[in-house]
Amino acid sequence: MYTSGTTGLPKGVLISRRAIAADIDALAQAWQWSADDTLVHGLPLFHVHGLVLGLLGSLRVGNRFVHTGKPTPAGYAAARGTLYFGVPTVWSRIAADHEAAAALTSARLLVSGSAPLPVPVFTRLAELTGHAPVERYGSTESLITLSTRADGERRPGWVGLPLAGVQTRLRHDDGSEVPHDGETIGSLQIQAPTLFDGYLNRPDATAEAFEPDGWYRTGDAAVIDADGMHRIVGRESVDLIKSGGFRVGAGEIETLLLGHPGVAEVAVVGMPDEDLGQRIVAFVVGDAEPGELIQFVAEQLSIHKRPREVRLVDSLPRNAMGKVVKKELMTWR
Repeated sequence: MYTSGTTGLPKGVLISRRAIAADIDALAQAWQWSADDTLVHGLPLFHVHGLVLGLLGSLRVGNRFVHTGKPTPAGYAAARGTLYFGVPTVWSRIAADHEAAAALTSARLLVSGSAPLPVPVFTRLAELTGHAPVERYGSTESLITLSTRADGERRPGWVGLPLAGVQTRLRHDDGSEVPHDGETIGSLQIQAPTLFDGYLNRPDATAEAFEPDGWYRTGDAAVIDADGMHRIVGRESVDLIKSGGFRVGAGEIETLLLGHPGVAEVAVVGMPDEDLGQRIVAFVVGDAEPGELIQFVAEQLSIHKRPREVRLVDSLPRNAMGKVVKKELMTWR
């Protein structure tokens, strides 16, 4: 299966049947997923979310599976499922459609993944459907490794605890341990039975993906709290901004800006800056005044996390999975 290519060219990922089975079984345990469920989604069948979780997962668990063709609010509402899979764009559209949201009140579990779910969407879904969505984290290389639980805490912006058999750790740039204080950002590394067997015809890339002791370098920055809950800050290459000596997660700023009524979509990146190292820049789809948004962030987060620049744009560049391609944004002038 090929990676989505958000931070570079797609790579072929070799995934064993053993890894897929381990992942589906762990998810079935975490989500209380059973043959009695009707699983509904309309996601592409050429990525882990749609194919491995949705189709292969249903075949292994034995539940009824409904693919809606396209992930539209009307399609999801008409399917009358118990378990729904969606990406944030899908859930955002459902949260804006009262009739579709009302049809999901009879569901058992709403699952969001593939990208961070904005907190305002999480809150709105919970209000309209009566279900706080389950968020999970994974990649093509690791499959799904973290999730909130059907019977556990579902905290907006956090992707939960390690699944059965999964171990995680955070490391500083020098390899030292990062404290689990819910604040300090580190590089997320994983050890799990769900890991891939390597990149297709890319032994060099395979070697680079693992630590000498065998832990997989996810390339994601994260924080872990004292209870073991994980929050993903974003990709280290594009979402971890080093500005004026501070390490800033783009996701925290994006989540806050999405709560502003004048912001429909947003992507935050670090642009090269001679003085700061990187300058925080927000690309915004909406009608808010740039200066107002800068002040909005400065009043609610630490002052060093405010964007130095806000650019209003008509749309954000996205790939086939709907993920924003930030490397393309960083070339915009």
